[in-house]
Amino acid sequence: MWFNSRSWNRVTQDIPDGPIRRYVVDDKPEPATPLSVARLLAVDVETTGLDPKKDQILSIGFVPVNGTEIDLSGAGQVLVRAGVEVGESARIHGITDDALADALPPAAALDVIFAALHGRVMICHHAAIETGFIGNACNAVHGFRPRLSVVDTLALQFRLLSQGFDDEPPAGSLRLWTARSQFGLPRYAAHNALTDALACAELYLAQTAELQAASTKPLTLKSVLKY
Repeated sequence: MWFNSRSWNRVTQDIPDGPIRRYVVDDKPEPATPLSVARLLAVDVETTGLDPKKDQILSIGFVPVNGTEIDLSGAGQVLVRAGVEVGESARIHGITDDALADALPPAAALDVIFAALHGRVMICHHAAIETGFIGNACNAVHGFRPRLSVVDTLALQFRLLSQGFDDEPPAGSLRLWTARSQFGLPRYAAHNALTDALACAELYLAQTAELQAASTKPLTLKSVLKY
């Protein structure tokens, strides 16, 4: 559920003090911020399935991007107690029920992610997945969905491949690993939240470098934000 300004103010007053409240009420990076100094956070989730309405988050990986540099000192990954069995999805991400025995409860995991997101814009590849799952998790824990500012590297790849052409990009060309290969970036083992977040961060830097090279003026966050 999304809120108008009046109802949103009432909701923020009810959010307990902590990382999520600070993320919601504190200033966000301005859309006019040059990409050369913008603070972002690449985020990836591994889940029990692809439907945020019925599936659960199992792990979240994140990697900070400061301007044109990746800050691995701020990178991290949390396992999330799902409350359901992992099932067949373990074949994809390798996370087992035993591995989740000592995982963080969803509320604590969200605190970790939103502490890392404070003052930053999220970067994801196919952002609807991350925003859907994180939004639903927040709704389940706190009864609201935070507004997330997001750069979607899938949308940026579509933009790059579609410039000057009438046809849509070839099937499969927008996938994370295919997009990375087009920039000569290495292929990592897939379906690990931290590794995939790093892969997304690297792709973002390659994409924005190409976009900047084709622009006559410095790019800003506004030029790459999806929402």
